[in-house]
Amino acid sequence: MKLNELINIEPGKAICYSGFREGQSPGSDHYPSYEEVKEDLLILHKHWKYLRLYDCDQHTDTVLEVIRKENLDFKVMLGAYIGAEMNNFGCPWGGSYSQEELAINKERNHRQIQKLIKLANEYPDIVFSLSAGNEATVHWTDHYVPVDSVIEYVRMIKKGAKQPVTFCENYVPWHDKLKDLIEEVDFISIHTYPVWEYKHIHEALEYTKQNYYGIADRYPHKPVVITEAGWATNSNGRGIDPGNVNEVLQEIYYNDLVGWSEEEGIMTFVFEAFDEPWKGSHEPLEPEKHWGLFTEDRKPKKVMQNLFSHQV
Repeated sequence: MKLNELINIEPGKAICYSGFREGQSPGSDHYPSYEEVKEDLLILHKHWKYLRLYDCDQHTDTVLEVIRKENLDFKVMLGAYIGAEMNNFGCPWGGSYSQEELAINKERNHRQIQKLIKLANEYPDIVFSLSAGNEATVHWTDHYVPVDSVIEYVRMIKKGAKQPVTFCENYVPWHDKLKDLIEEVDFISIHTYPVWEYKHIHEALEYTKQNYYGIADRYPHKPVVITEAGWATNSNGRGIDPGNVNEVLQEIYYNDLVGWSEEEGIMTFVFEAFDEPWKGSHEPLEPEKHWGLFTEDRKPKKVMQNLFSHQV
């Protein structure tokens, strides 16, 4: 089953968007301005139809405002960011919290879900789907949320908003861990990153197909969307061999991924629009910072240079 059988949408290119620049980050007092978001969306406008947003914060408020005021032709998958409600001692970069912190997170998560519902109802012409969270149940997450809580949030969203509801997660938990969530969501959203799993470029698309069809064939009654797939362009060696990431390989994977997705009628959100310097460690070659199709200063990488040749 494809997403357009569930929702009346036209096929189109999809991309993950987060506009944080140098010195800006979620949860800080420094968010992209209206003009900065407008600049970003004018770059993406006419090349991508669908945007995925991760959080219901000030940045999201600005993005939705810009789309409406500037009359830009985008449809948005809007997400709530839900924080840790349980300790995950197996997380290598920190998943341990006090009971007080976990209780505060639970309260904040409820507020996030309510904000998600509010924005969905405020922008029904722009927001086409809703996500109850992002990578919160996979074994390596630093913001672990029990599946029962995710189900609770999905039910809250469905009660309060009209758009189809999903939960965005790595493909692995969907095989078994999230089986009770399957019937709660309107469609399944998976993430697939061959390069994080030590695959070389000649294996990448086939591995992506395995990840996708492993879920789609198991749950044929539910549409499956790829809400993250991409290829980094730098690495300091943390989790990714520096020799396995560069702009040439990113271009190959992007073209293969988009070509296959269009051929099969699969909605795939490419990760991601712009490099984000706030992510990961302070090391400049930290791979988390280098997934954009554009650099942090909005210059097109090799994959985009033919399409945006006037900006090179």
